Amino acid sequence: MKALNCLVVFILVFTIYIVFSGSISIYDVLTGIVVGIVIGSLFSTFTVKNPGKVFNPVRWFWLIKYAIYYFFIAEVKAHLDVMYRILHPKTPVKPAVVKVPYDLATDYAITAVANSITNTPGTVVIDIDTDNKVYYVHWIYAKTLKPVEAQREISLVFEKHVRKIFD
Repeated sequence: MKALNCLVVFILVFTIYIVFSGSISIYDVLTGIVVGIVIGSLFSTFTVKNPGKVFNPVRWFWLIKYAIYYFFIAEVKAHLDVMYRILHPKTPVKPAVVKVPYDLATDYAITAVANSITNTPGTVVIDIDTDNKVYYVHWIYAKTLKPVEAQREISLVFEKHVRKIFD
């Protein structure tokens, strides 16, 4: 089990290293392998709870589908909305901090949704209350202050996708 955990972290670290280095020279590949082995050995017990999930092709399908949705639909719509608010002569903003409940089981899923909300223009997660299962989100144009309605507007679509990947 430890070897499988280490392999999962190694693959992730190696892939990220190669993508960010932008090179597949012998030096970069060997450096990526060494870095992947070291980080995999040191941190695999903390980061991987169920390595079998990582190799599940259905989860990879949902991850790819979510990435396409997030980068090409959610992000574009949010950027256009913020640009409209910036360029509009009256600057239509109604900022508020709203309580957004979530229904996710794993720390990875909770973090992925929080990052998706934060990286989407117009919203920032400023706190996560795991005891009450809510995010506190600063919203540039608060359409509602009711938690369930805010969840539907801000995070529900992210939760739907992320749950299929991590839970």
